[in-house]
Amino acid sequence: MSAIQTIKAIQTIKDAEFGQELEPFVPDSYLANTRAFAKAVKYDGNGRFDDHQKAEAQGLPGALVPGIMGMAFLTSMIHRWNPAAKVEKIDTVFRAPMMADTPLQISAVVTDMDEDSGLVELDLQIKNEANETRVFGTANVRLPLA
Repeated sequence: MSAIQTIKAIQTIKDAEFGQELEPFVPDSYLANTRAFAKAVKYDGNGRFDDHQKAEAQGLPGALVPGIMGMAFLTSMIHRWNPAAKVEKIDTVFRAPMMADTPLQISAVVTDMDEDSGLVELDLQIKNEANETRVFGTANVRLPLA
């Protein structure tokens, strides 16, 4: 076993360990999905999230993945790790745009935990296919005690 252990899913705080990596995943960041998400949150209409040519005409490198969609990807990863987890806070820094139609890698690692309260802190990252960090941050997550 490596020094850093990747965990697919846990049940309670007792299953979590300092330094554990949550199982990374590649979310659906293709244009059809960013378009649907933008429409659902009423970000549609200007092409920024649903049309590469319209986004480029606005001075962007192409259609973007909405920032709140990236936060949804991070939350989804947390709930894959523990479906009963209560995400109390996510704090993110958007370092660079996340581009639609570009694979993204979502990852997290346990950086602090309080077994008595079930509170876990995670460091979060979203990287692109060039392994460049696009978004990073932390999450405070409360896990079941038993």
